[in-house]
Amino acid sequence: MKFPARPFRALKLNASGRWSLLALFVGLVVGLASIAFEWMTQAVRRYTLVQFAGYPQEGSVGEHYFFEVPGTVFSPWMVVSVMTLGGLISGMLVYWFAPEASGAGTDAAVDAFHNRKGQINWRVPWVKTIASAVTLGTGGSGGREGPIAQIGAGIGAWTADRLSLSATDRRILLAAGVGAGVGAMFRAPLAGAIFAAEILYSDSDMEADVIVPSAIASIVAYSVYTQSIPAEVRFQPIFGNDLAHTLHSPAELLPYTLLAIVLLFLAAFYVRFFHATQKLFESLPVRPHLRPAIGAMLAGLFGIGLFVYSGHNSEVLGVLGTGYRSLQNALTGGSGITIGVLAIIAFGKMLTTSLSIGSGGSGGVFGPLMVIGGCAGAAFGQAGHSLFPEWVPYPAAFAVVGMAGFFSGVARAPISTIILIRELTGDFGLLVPTMLVCAMTFVFSSKWILYTHQVGSRLESPAHRGDFLVDVLEGLAVKDVFHSGQRLVMIHEGASLDQIVHRLAETNQHYFPVIDSQDAMVGLFSADDVRAYLYDETLWRLANARDVMISNFYRVSPDDDLNVAMQQFTTLNVDELPVIDPENPTKLLGFLGRKETIAAYNRRILEHRRETEQHG
Repeated sequence: MKFPARPFRALKLNASGRWSLLALFVGLVVGLASIAFEWMTQAVRRYTLVQFAGYPQEGSVGEHYFFEVPGTVFSPWMVVSVMTLGGLISGMLVYWFAPEASGAGTDAAVDAFHNRKGQINWRVPWVKTIASAVTLGTGGSGGREGPIAQIGAGIGAWTADRLSLSATDRRILLAAGVGAGVGAMFRAPLAGAIFAAEILYSDSDMEADVIVPSAIASIVAYSVYTQSIPAEVRFQPIFGNDLAHTLHSPAELLPYTLLAIVLLFLAAFYVRFFHATQKLFESLPVRPHLRPAIGAMLAGLFGIGLFVYSGHNSEVLGVLGTGYRSLQNALTGGSGITIGVLAIIAFGKMLTTSLSIGSGGSGGVFGPLMVIGGCAGAAFGQAGHSLFPEWVPYPAAFAVVGMAGFFSGVARAPISTIILIRELTGDFGLLVPTMLVCAMTFVFSSKWILYTHQVGSRLESPAHRGDFLVDVLEGLAVKDVFHSGQRLVMIHEGASLDQIVHRLAETNQHYFPVIDSQDAMVGLFSADDVRAYLYDETLWRLANARDVMISNFYRVSPDDDLNVAMQQFTTLNVDELPVIDPENPTKLLGFLGRKETIAAYNRRILEHRRETEQHG
């Protein structure tokens, strides 16, 4: 299928109407894809995990279900069989048709943005949809948001390819697709837009160009996706409307600070464990499509083992699947969700997610991060309440802040996380402690990056190397680099060609200013201009400097930035440019060389890197 690209090319690149139309289309398609993905995931779950194992529902209060649940008796060990089969099918789909769809989807989208000019194989959205639905529907520990982020990215990139857009435009539409997917699946359009701009970098940087297109795509995708949800929960936060906490005293910020420290240790452990698990599975001497099956089987055995060990406590089943039901109970302080159970879920979720996704299974780590942080925060809150009830009056509030803090540190996205948790929970009373904990985990967990394809900042992104050449050069002036004309060989306008040839033999200078009797510069010629006359000796005494020079030459002034000079170097294909006094157009101040300009750029980049290392 080909789109009529010509009408789009006729519009200006920076036209808001054009970007609105493109983002609207991406949002519409991603919204429909989100519905299809959610329906497919629930269908797989209903006719595998629920049908044969009697697995209980695991969603939050704000989620909806397309299928009714039959009264099948729960069979714990059948869960392991279903998960193993699901891992095998998912692995075959991925490694036979689109290996890029393996693992967490968000990191693959980030890699495409920075290193692949925004290009994503057209098969990825299709394979990712089916493979992730199988992985999650059969009980794999993962999230739906990571897959839909990669699906949305693929739709954005595919749209750009159909319209023959540039690599820059393709990247923008890719990011818009990511924002649309997250905004729809989380029912958090604002967070989706900011997340798409923020998740690309591990430092405090943001891709500003994608925010508006991503916001439009996110709003449209959200609007489309919510039409599949019953009216009574359509605009309700995923975790309900009953979460309303407040901060009563600044003294309460002390235990939140301690929570941030706990989350930092958990983040360090989880990121290292996840990457170690990935490397372990990559080294297994088996075919790649078998690894997700092995990971799913081990995750299932671990989860069911915990269930049996805990005396058939269904809460610990939160280590499998999305875990949203357990997180919901942690947020609301549900009965039976003790400190021990919360700790088991938090650490168990780290293991099962690493096995399910680190083995190459198709899923996301978005949801599991929230479950781990929320359960860890709830456990900390309950322990703090039992010891210092006046400082920790509401233990469940620490679950809300724990969700945000853990995700902010591990995913390196503090701003979008703060917005996201507000939209997920509807709890705006904890904004201050959430900001505190997110800031701390973000600042102090910079060494532990889950998304390995994130780059530090725009300066380090291959996508912006040309942009930063311009930015750096615009920060440097010609007067800081050019060499003065005090030692330059000047040629009088009346000098014969014979005299000029002998002067050239005495110097390595390449460009020669021509001056009149008042030392005013009237022209310029190069050594190459003179060589054209060398084989005709009859002209040596007849021709003079005025015959060789050009009077309408390009020039720069001391206050021009080096980007202006670099443009002239490139356009004219010259190695030096005359620097002229802006108050006296006939006064030569010196020459600016191309090599000196590039050297100045390299020095500035080196200085920036040293400053970054010193402050990092």
